[in-house]
Amino acid sequence: MESKSKTMKYIDLKDMLKQTGEAYGDRPAYMFKTEEPGKFKTITHKEFRDEINDLGTALIQMGLKDKRIAVISENRYEWELAYLAIAAGVGVVVPLDKALPDNELESLVLRSQVEAIFYSEKYDDIMNKLREKKNTNLKYFISMDLQENTNGIYSQKTLIEKGKKLIENGDNSYLDAKINSEEMGIMLFTSGTTSMSKAVMLSHKNIVTNVMDITQRFDLNEEDVLLSFLPLHHVFECTVGFLYPISIGGCIVFCEGVKHMADNIKDYGITAMISVPAVFDIIYRKVMKAIEKKGKLATLEKGKKISNLLLKVKIDLRKKLFKEVHESLGPKLKLVVTGGAALDPETEQGFNDLGFDVEQGYGLTETSPVIAAETPKCRKTGSIGKKFPSVEVKIDSPNKEGVGELMAKGPSVMLGYYDNEEATKEAIEPDGWFHTGDLARIDNEGFIYILGRKKSVIVLNNGKNVFPEEIETLLNKVEGIKESFVYEKKEADGDVKVCVEIVYDKELIKDLYNIEGEENIKSFLWEKVKEVNKLMPKYKYVREMVITEEALIKTTTLKIKRHEEIKKVLGK
Repeated sequence: MESKSKTMKYIDLKDMLKQTGEAYGDRPAYMFKTEEPGKFKTITHKEFRDEINDLGTALIQMGLKDKRIAVISENRYEWELAYLAIAAGVGVVVPLDKALPDNELESLVLRSQVEAIFYSEKYDDIMNKLREKKNTNLKYFISMDLQENTNGIYSQKTLIEKGKKLIENGDNSYLDAKINSEEMGIMLFTSGTTSMSKAVMLSHKNIVTNVMDITQRFDLNEEDVLLSFLPLHHVFECTVGFLYPISIGGCIVFCEGVKHMADNIKDYGITAMISVPAVFDIIYRKVMKAIEKKGKLATLEKGKKISNLLLKVKIDLRKKLFKEVHESLGPKLKLVVTGGAALDPETEQGFNDLGFDVEQGYGLTETSPVIAAETPKCRKTGSIGKKFPSVEVKIDSPNKEGVGELMAKGPSVMLGYYDNEEATKEAIEPDGWFHTGDLARIDNEGFIYILGRKKSVIVLNNGKNVFPEEIETLLNKVEGIKESFVYEKKEADGDVKVCVEIVYDKELIKDLYNIEGEENIKSFLWEKVKEVNKLMPKYKYVREMVITEEALIKTTTLKIKRHEEIKKVLGK
């Protein structure tokens, strides 16, 4: 069944809600567990849109028209409701990272100049501190959990009821609100891999262009149920895991946590989800281990060979051949989209051989976010697929191998960085081309291959490039290695060495290999490094190693803070 929304065109989020609300009003938009096992409570698309209008009307009545309003909480219905109520007719929505420490949160509230904030009870303490300090522009504190207004704190629930009455009494201020789709409607802070996170200014046009592109590229429709797992303040989850399903009349379910993911997929009949590669690597390894334990690995490999031959003549028996795997992972799961980092080609190939569509997407906060993605009909293992319909891409100053910085241009490229003209000029050329900061190549069919961050590439004395991410992916496959960090070390004689820091799992190494003691573990890991070296040309060899049990320094979106980690390792 093809989605009706494939032919829809939106000018802003309000327009998207109106058109799709008329098409899918009766369909469930959200599903929640109840006390009774197997019984679910649902909120329809019409109910969701009514509550958006109610809440938006109350916010305007409070004097928040054209103001900036922040949202912070775990993934939940109230977050999504607040986001769209603000964006579709009140002012600028500022999603904040739920994992930030109090001092950084306060800093972002100050920098964004928000006048109201929606938050869950987890943030009660910091909000009370901000209320007492009175050092921000915050006038309204709105709790997602309070049942009614208490001690000067507003209840989101009460505001919805209030807005509903206002509309019944003829208040159309929100319903008739006009949106300038070219102005900033969303302010997003990047995940701060640099010391000061930048504030990205996105417009409605940026976001809805991306939503329409996703709809063109993926074949989901109103029958689909999506699992929301990645943090919603992250633009990847927000656009692909929230706004996109709402626009196609799909249904959203909130994951109860990584431990419950497999159960959630089964219980709710999840058909699609997006996440980061690390999660899929774990799931794939677990599946393969379970098959190995049952002694069915050889049968599975035979099945893969048969199915791959049949696929060449357009016969797809993967769901039947690997029925047991599908039952264990959720029989309805058909599409998995991954982004945020490179997916291990082995995991991607493995899932696809078993009949699950695992598609890589690629993008940045600055591009709303998706620039390119694979689809079941358009894929090559190791690539991120082809560019989106509305985006232009090119390689800047390619070398002999065709590798250079990936540049993008189009209506989903941000307006710029808020209050930072210098950074905006560095990122966006006068003719509109945006610097992604990623090194890539594009093959003759238009498939894009990302090789690594321009800033983290190691340039050797012979001029050859080493991409740390490539070596890290190989090392991270070794059981007993939790994570790794490849960096360069310049010797006194000018030699540039490729080095690695390995975070190991002491318990696992003992269980699997019966190896104990730091020196023995170090010898064992060095042998593993040498094995990985043999898989690469000599100039890429890792020549030095340090080991640790201490986790790498990461951003809240789990990217390694390379500049901080290198300082730690080299003791600078």
